Amino acid sequence: MTQLTPASQETSGNQNPPSHSEPGTQSRLPQFLFYVPIFFLMLIPCYWHRFIQAGDLGSHVYNAWLAQLVEQGEAPGVYVVSQWKNVLFDLMLFYFAKVVGLAVAEKLAVSVCVLVFFWGVFAFLTAVTGQKPWFLSPVIAMLAYGYIFHMGFMNYYLSIGLASIGLALLWPLKRKGIIIATLLAPFILLAHPLGFLWFVGAAAYRVLWVKLPGWWKLLPLGCAMLSLVTAHVVVLRHSSWESDWPDPPKIRWNGTDQFFVFDGRYFYLSLAILVFGVGVAIAATFRAGRRVEYWKERRLVLELYAVCVLAAVLLPENLRLEPNAGWIGALVTRLTLISAIVGLCWLAWQPQKKWHLFGFAACAGVFFTFLWQDGRFLNRMEENAQQITSQLPAGARVLATIFAPDEYRTLFLHIADRACVGRCFLYSNYEPSTKQFRVRVHEDSRVVTSNVNDNGDMESGVYEVREEDLPLKQIYQCDEDDLAKLCIRDLQAGEKNGRLGYHPDVNPMLPTGK
Repeated sequence: MTQLTPASQETSGNQNPPSHSEPGTQSRLPQFLFYVPIFFLMLIPCYWHRFIQAGDLGSHVYNAWLAQLVEQGEAPGVYVVSQWKNVLFDLMLFYFAKVVGLAVAEKLAVSVCVLVFFWGVFAFLTAVTGQKPWFLSPVIAMLAYGYIFHMGFMNYYLSIGLASIGLALLWPLKRKGIIIATLLAPFILLAHPLGFLWFVGAAAYRVLWVKLPGWWKLLPLGCAMLSLVTAHVVVLRHSSWESDWPDPPKIRWNGTDQFFVFDGRYFYLSLAILVFGVGVAIAATFRAGRRVEYWKERRLVLELYAVCVLAAVLLPENLRLEPNAGWIGALVTRLTLISAIVGLCWLAWQPQKKWHLFGFAACAGVFFTFLWQDGRFLNRMEENAQQITSQLPAGARVLATIFAPDEYRTLFLHIADRACVGRCFLYSNYEPSTKQFRVRVHEDSRVVTSNVNDNGDMESGVYEVREEDLPLKQIYQCDEDDLAKLCIRDLQAGEKNGRLGYHPDVNPMLPTGK
């Protein structure tokens, strides 16, 4: 038998039997018959309700409108800065709005992000395994509309999609692909630094893993694990840093948590997806037996997944380096999106069977039914917010304490943000006070608070209203039996803004960063 070099091993791992390359190979159907329907199916959840319900998306839209007011000189104390990270989606939304208006721009920008993410992940799995993962299309679709999407972390979401495209181009280590991936890198960074770090780290890991001989291949894995352990120790030893850690058991942060979007129904569905996926992997492994080449071809993917899981175990969920700074929020739950993508590589490597597609399609049918139902509830809440704000005088200032139902995985709902566009100023707007986004605020602005701690108190409903804050109104949930019903009232100096209405147990310092 010919001895394989590391590079040839990788090449052999991408050579799979033609019968598994894609559905319909034997009938020789044109490929566009698969691409075109999926293209349109992926956009349906963006348009099946009046408003796209995606957490912080409402905040993105509101701040795009605020940036327009800054440009027109109508937002005193607020200004816009140029920055090189965490801004690509906001720029896309802002400039689309100049042409088609904010309502249409929001739909277009989110549609672009969804398509970039879905086809980016699809291309990455294809590049790693050498076969198109058609039978995983339902899983990629669920991931595209999973937890990160519904948290509204649109810049991060977009950066992961672009990073997946970049890695797909780079993976074969051909000169043309490397050049194009390098040109794409600045746009990944412009979207979000975590996506850029994933792109650079995975690319370096791939190059070293192919080039290093023998036991030296363990060097990238050792360096990655050492870096994570060091980061863990550094965070623990800095007593001045504030940190929150993922809820135990930490092994549940394995990637399938991305399918746990709102209430407990999604949790049980995510377990079903995990069990079915593990079943597919075990069946394929059983068929492979003790064949050494099977494990050599997949070793790199196993190492990358191990690094992702270790990151979820060792890194904090939320971190704040200074008392008056914004939080680095939802770090672990962002990174598990990468864990899910890498985990899909293992499944994409298996011979495709019809029962795989039927099983994952059934899970997707349940998943998107749940999303439609929750989206209908949240749209009813936002329509009520629209009615309330439509009666306000132009330039009115409001706070909002709008919370998700107790069983939801999320907590704060940015329902009032989009409802205020063109009508009122949301004084508790999160972005400007953190100085992490392009829209920022000077002290003593009447448009938005400049104190990040006050912002947290306002959103949590524990802010004590000051005389200089008035006039100020409060939007709140006034019927605990129907959380979609909203009311508005005038606030008085000395009272807590969340004194009335539905108010679950809330940590006022809970980070809401994007």
